[in-house]
This record gives sequence, C-alpha cells and structure tokens, in this order.
Amino acid sequence: MNFWIAIGVTALGCYAVKLAGLLVPAGVLERPVVRRLAALLPVALLAALTAQQTFAEGHALVLDARAAGLGAAAVALVLRAPFLVVVGVAVAVTAGLRAVTG
Repeated sequence: MNFWIAIGVTALGCYAVKLAGLLVPAGVLERPVVRRLAALLPVALLAALTAQQTFAEGHALVLDARAAGLGAAAVALVLRAPFLVVVGVAVAVTAGLRAVTG
C-alpha cells in the first residue's frame, strides 16, 4: 500500500511543480538572470549526472573503462567530430578496454 501512496504523492508533486511553472508571471521569465539560469541549468545537471555515472560505483570513486571512454569522447569533441562519432568513439574505447581488462 505504501508503494501506491508514494506514486500518488509523486504524481501530485509533479502536477504542483508544473502548475507553479505556469503561474509564474511572464515578466519574471523575461529577466536576463532567469533566462541565463534556464539555459545553463540543464547543462549543469547533465554534466553532474555524467560525472556521477562515470566516476562512482556505490559510495566509491572509481577510474575504469568508463573514464577512458569519457576522455576519448572529450578528445573527439575537441577535434570537432560530429555527435554520433563522439558517441561511437566513447563506446568503442569503453568496450575495447572492458574486453581487454575483463
């Protein structure tokens, strides 16, 4: 039963956040600080998620094939490779290192 309560509370919370966003006056959304924050926040959250998924395993900090794949993707980005090539390089390096190291 607690599971369904959690689902209901989460659904209501999501609805409340959506409603709060719709109730914000347009003048507030047009401020330069708010616009800049709205542009940078998704990038910061994605970077934090990438770092957490790459360098963490449970509560431990690890450096393994995932870190090498991220490094290879960074090099591909510096070389201005297309996005699909960047992803492919990261996958190939990560998979290759995992195959070699077991």
